Amino acid sequence: MQKFIFITGGVLSSLGKGVTSASIGTLLEKMGYKITFLKLDPYLNIDPGTMNPYQHGEVYVTEDGAETDLDLGHYERFTNVILTKYNNTTSGKLYNSLLEKERRGAFLGATVQVIPHFTNEIIKSIEKAASGSDIALIEIGGTVGDIESLPFLEAIRQMGLELGKENALFIHLTYVPYVAAAGELKTKPSQHSVKELRAIGIQPDILICRADRPLPKSIKRKLALFTNVSEDAVFSAPDLDIIYKIPLYLKKEKFDQIVAKHLNLDYKEPDLKDWQKIVNTLSKLEKETDIAIVGKYVELKDAYKSIIESLIHAQIANKTKVNFHWINADKITEENIDQLLSGVDGILIPGGFGERGIEGKILTAKYARENNIPYFGICLGMQVAVIEFARNVAGLKEANSTEFEPETPYPVIDLMPEQKGVDKKGGTMRLGAYKCTLKEGTKAFEIYGQKEIYERHRHRYEFNPEFRPILEDKGLVVSGEYKAKKLAEIIELPNHRWFIACQFHPEFKSKPFAPHPLFISFVEASLKNREERMK
Repeated sequence: MQKFIFITGGVLSSLGKGVTSASIGTLLEKMGYKITFLKLDPYLNIDPGTMNPYQHGEVYVTEDGAETDLDLGHYERFTNVILTKYNNTTSGKLYNSLLEKERRGAFLGATVQVIPHFTNEIIKSIEKAASGSDIALIEIGGTVGDIESLPFLEAIRQMGLELGKENALFIHLTYVPYVAAAGELKTKPSQHSVKELRAIGIQPDILICRADRPLPKSIKRKLALFTNVSEDAVFSAPDLDIIYKIPLYLKKEKFDQIVAKHLNLDYKEPDLKDWQKIVNTLSKLEKETDIAIVGKYVELKDAYKSIIESLIHAQIANKTKVNFHWINADKITEENIDQLLSGVDGILIPGGFGERGIEGKILTAKYARENNIPYFGICLGMQVAVIEFARNVAGLKEANSTEFEPETPYPVIDLMPEQKGVDKKGGTMRLGAYKCTLKEGTKAFEIYGQKEIYERHRHRYEFNPEFRPILEDKGLVVSGEYKAKKLAEIIELPNHRWFIACQFHPEFKSKPFAPHPLFISFVEASLKNREERMK
């Protein structure tokens, strides 16, 4: 029978439920089981697509074009699963579905209530996401005790009762703070968190305890006693310097054996040699390079989570440490740009929306082009590179994107015709995987080593085909194209050390054991630039 693992969090947010869930998935997949994930988010937005990154962090895009929580990025990076729109849902999406049914008369005049109607919607979404898997890992967003999480906890309580103990496992991730003044680890917050969970009707089977250090046996024993959890099912989750150590740490603690025992699984020793190799490489990086990331949300690193991880994956491939230099595009001016960027080996401009910081990004693209510094533009990073080239090489001085200047005489970046009548913001961009055909003899073709690729998109504006001949005549090369609409997907400058920009988001397809080729090549070029400068 299909198995379900429910992961909840307590005490405070940002404990790492997503990475923990992904690591559990790693162990189960390595044991030979077909797994999947579902992230249940209690907020009322339909999806995170219209949310400010400072509110939510990165929006992760699936192959089928769903705008989802960044935890889905962890799930895909740590395992071989390919997730879809069914693997993340929100209160808003479920209430929307429920109320549409009510308007159609689906409930035959009944009073529509949170229980059973809304909880039934939650259960259906879990069953839909779990379809075809041996084991489904269900992560509940938020923290136990939040009002908005209660229907989700009630739904998984009901499922646990119906499935039976051998088919449903409840894992609670909690926090054990170290109070320096007392010189003690304190278990009381975790005790209260489990008490809240038990009051709802859920007795956790396993406790995973986040702390700044490993928990001694005495603390585990105390937690077991006061939470009614078996002592061998209380696990320490100390802070680790490399997140890819987490599956190895859980394996060392025999976490996989306890899960197998609870769910009555046939146990097979997970082979984590590839994970050990990744960790060994990251622990002994031989060289280093300095890369500037110029963005508008740099104060919150989670806004660029997949880009950070993709650069870490490129570290593995190049055996090179990347020193991140976060630069706020808002702060860049013609007067200070040399001071801010003169020491870096490579420059990356990630995606984003809105006018704030745009001129700083355009100046950055110009600086990289004129100083022969490796430049990697992603989505908006490609658009500002096109604007900069149009202004300063092609002589179209007032070139711009109609996103920032609707009346520009040279709209080198513009809305696609089908986007011009769109008035809703949510879920209406070009989203998900599209085919890109690469031009032979270009840097992009050399990097990918194949003619056709599929990459994930999240944008509304495009390189305007009307201006393509003008810019190509001045030396810009379109090395990747979405042929169905004749849209530029990759641009490059052939006489530059490494200047590549793409309209898609390659960071969404990079994994530690399969780093993305563009990131590998960019870090390699940045390292080469450093070595040449140091001579």
